[in-house]
Amino acid sequence: MISKHISYKEATHSETAKAKGIDNTPNDVQLAAMKLVAVKCFEPLREWYGKPIRVNSFYRSPALNKAVKGAKNSDHVKGMAIDLNAGSNSENLKLFNWLKDNVKFKQLIHEYGDKSGPEWVHISYDSTDLRTQILYIK
Repeated sequence: MISKHISYKEATHSETAKAKGIDNTPNDVQLAAMKLVAVKCFEPLREWYGKPIRVNSFYRSPALNKAVKGAKNSDHVKGMAIDLNAGSNSENLKLFNWLKDNVKFKQLIHEYGDKSGPEWVHISYDSTDLRTQILYIK
């Protein structure tokens, strides 16, 4: 288990990795970062929200990140970022706003979507860089 509500399998699963035969196994440093972002950001959110939240993307190996056209310096590759989805843009907006107001983070991103909310929420945590940067990607 990565944390109380995130299994290792869920944190490393990728249909793209499976389809392309890409190894998506984190090393010990990445695994420690994954546990930290889960405990510092995801678990407080999950406890507040009180129901399951889908993990769209968590750890991505460098090869997987390249395959999905992720940012070259993506925190997913370091195990420091999670993309979350509560099932609808409006529910995702609740997650986004709660995270913004209640946890420390490196970066919080409202990804795509519209005024009703993001298609998913990206949050990253780096204990050496808690800049609380908030971005909106359209």
